[in-house]
Amino acid sequence: MKTLQIFDPAMCCNTGVCGVDADQQLVSFAADIDWAKKQGALIERFNLAQQPMAFAENAVVKSFLERSGQEGLPLILLDGEIALTSRYPRRAELARWLGLSILPIAASTSGASSAPCCGEGKSC
Repeated sequence: MKTLQIFDPAMCCNTGVCGVDADQQLVSFAADIDWAKKQGALIERFNLAQQPMAFAENAVVKSFLERSGQEGLPLILLDGEIALTSRYPRRAELARWLGLSILPIAASTSGASSAPCCGEGKSC
């Protein structure tokens, strides 16, 4: 499985989801990361304020910071290569990168039809 590394800007806690006025984007991203991890994704997250050595010791991250500065964060690496900068990925992007299914798996029940959702021979 692929490995995703997230290099966050300096935040008050490891996810940025703290305090009374938590950023909704960070709340959604934290939920998406939790969702991906529950599906077996390998995800590491680093906060500049709490883990500065992780930024300094990674050549790709160090070079990125020298060019773009902290303003370019977050930096998302997929298997060590830059996948995204300056924003957090959406769930669909995480799923595509990590080879995860974003569709819910329907529970089978006795007597349930196995026909396609849009009818026989049609695509949805």
